[in-house]
Amino acid sequence: MHTTELSKRHWLLILTLTLLTFVLGTSEFVIVGILTDISSSLHMTNAKAGTLVSAFAITFAIATPLVMSATSHFPKRKWMLFLIGLFIILNALCVISTSYIMLLALRMMTAIVTGVLISLAMIVASETMPISKRGLAISFVFGGFTLANVVGVPIGTVIAESYGWHATFALTTFLGGLAFLTSFFVLPNKLSQIRSSMRDQFSLLIQPRILMAFFIPALGFGATYAIFTYLVPILKEMEAPNHLISWILFGYGFISIFSNILAGKIASHNAIGRLRFVFLVQAIVLTSLFWTTNHFILGLANIGLMSLMAILLTTSTQLYLIDLARIYQPKATGLAASLMPVASNVGIAFGSALGGIVYQQENLMNITWVGGVVAVCASLLTFFSHHLDQKQKKPS
Repeated sequence: MHTTELSKRHWLLILTLTLLTFVLGTSEFVIVGILTDISSSLHMTNAKAGTLVSAFAITFAIATPLVMSATSHFPKRKWMLFLIGLFIILNALCVISTSYIMLLALRMMTAIVTGVLISLAMIVASETMPISKRGLAISFVFGGFTLANVVGVPIGTVIAESYGWHATFALTTFLGGLAFLTSFFVLPNKLSQIRSSMRDQFSLLIQPRILMAFFIPALGFGATYAIFTYLVPILKEMEAPNHLISWILFGYGFISIFSNILAGKIASHNAIGRLRFVFLVQAIVLTSLFWTTNHFILGLANIGLMSLMAILLTTSTQLYLIDLARIYQPKATGLAASLMPVASNVGIAFGSALGGIVYQQENLMNITWVGGVVAVCASLLTFFSHHLDQKQKKPS
């Protein structure tokens, strides 16, 4: 691409991919809002219903890189349309699901489809845009997930309250249909197609630079989720009225929209260099909660800053992994594109677990220190990666 500006065709593709990630995000995250409805309907405990969430995340993390490696030579347009069609079928089957086992199996299959489609959307956004606009395009595509949390999940939850949880899956089926139609008419035909062996693909994963880059977003998300997972108990310790908690959570999601916009700007120039200091600021913001939550207004302002910092890393680390793959194993850019979503799921699981351990053993607010320390670790890893980048650029 020689142009440096985005055409109408570019914007149409960006909005189509954003709609796709919005649909995928709504399907993935809405289960949290309808969990109690599912447990009540299927006569099981909330804890058992919660395995629908963990099984989705685990399947997503394990299967996505495997499937991306095995299908790297597939024509991207046809493969994406097939997967969106499969997504529609799986969600439609959830509408008529009558047992936990059936729903669990469908959700695990949906996790595989979701992980691969997200990765493909990132590759398409990266390779079809002018180099200088890749960060902006990918930040929009990631923005679909933010909108899913802010808009999709609340709507899906309200529908479940009014018509039952099966109706929520009718909504995601309908949204999947919209995503298929727009993708059918907008996705370009001429997308890269690289033939490579599984050995070529997985040789990428033994590259130390790739492993380092993988753990940057994992630690970044881990820092946030060590605290965010327990945000409701924190709000209750701050004596937030029950009727305000849902509005505060909505506000948190709304602020993250601006975090997504800033993520694109950070990625526009010297992304990894900038991220070194983003993580240090994040560490200060997270540890400050230890003191600011003693005051309701200060605490809310600090939580807003926490949301603003939460996903600044996404666009930069996504592009960084793809760019590193082009250096170390050009045939494995598809696998590289799948690593950021996987890293985020690993980070969420790691951060939640670490925060939970500290929460059970110590004072609740000590989890703010955990978040801060993990953010500092992300910064140190980013400093080291940036140092290696600069060393590699210097003439020998």
